[in-house]
Amino acid sequence: MIRNFKEMEDYVLKTGIKKVVALANAQDDVALSALVEAKKKGIVEDVLIGDSEKITEILKRFGEDPADHTIIECETERPSADLACSMIKEGKADIPMKGLMQTSNFMRAILNKEMGFFPAGSLLSQATVLQDDEHERMVVITDCAVNISPNVDEKEKITRNAVVLAHQLGIEKPNIAFLSAVEYVNPKIPSTVDAAELVKRHSEGAFPGSGYAAGPLALDNVVSKEAAEHKGIHSPVCGDADIIVVPDLCSGNIFTKALNFYAHIESSGTLNGADIPVIMTSRTDTPKDKYYAILTAVFQSIRSAE
Repeated sequence: MIRNFKEMEDYVLKTGIKKVVALANAQDDVALSALVEAKKKGIVEDVLIGDSEKITEILKRFGEDPADHTIIECETERPSADLACSMIKEGKADIPMKGLMQTSNFMRAILNKEMGFFPAGSLLSQATVLQDDEHERMVVITDCAVNISPNVDEKEKITRNAVVLAHQLGIEKPNIAFLSAVEYVNPKIPSTVDAAELVKRHSEGAFPGSGYAAGPLALDNVVSKEAAEHKGIHSPVCGDADIIVVPDLCSGNIFTKALNFYAHIESSGTLNGADIPVIMTSRTDTPKDKYYAILTAVFQSIRSAE
């Protein structure tokens, strides 16, 4: 089981496999610095698509020789995203990455049916892989960036995507917590109703390969077994959740950014549900965050092929 990003990096380096990352609109200082770091560490090769003059200028500022990188001129956002995706489809690259562009332009390119990245009935969802140093483990939180207000059927697909990700991290039977504000069903709080339904579906086999599931659970019940027992909740999930499914994008976004900016917990963002890993980081992510996102995508690509 992968317990931290250092172990993930060691795993990738031990395989000796390098993946080719196509960075769309690559004239992005932070994204490019993270990709350069990944290349220096021997994790990736890069294809830099965008304003070649600006890309070259940034590379030189980083002390890089532009000749060591593949640079493709492309003047605008959407064509650069389309080109990155076309390179994946043609086998010239392995992983597309969002650079300096609107998320909508990148997403339209990724979701283009002609690319064939998505199996029928799949749903693209985001998950944050969190390094929990206190308990020496990784935790998956989903969906914090893509699906705004998912219904219960969409939450089922989001959870299935998270189970696949947890398996890639080496968690054989991931425990699932369905998060809300309280630990009992209240019809006035729709997320509690959804959580109860998802636990029911879990009991009916909706999430193959998972461990226990519980919900609705307030956050204190999820992270602390003692807090849960104090409230009379006795579940193997409490204090030992591998996957935390948040009610909606707003709550997940606030939750993970609070962990990042207040608690300074290291994490990476992932996109799941496609046949390929996709790197789409937040504008506020640090170079380290973006490096971890690249690392996680490469790790996912290697694990999915095993």
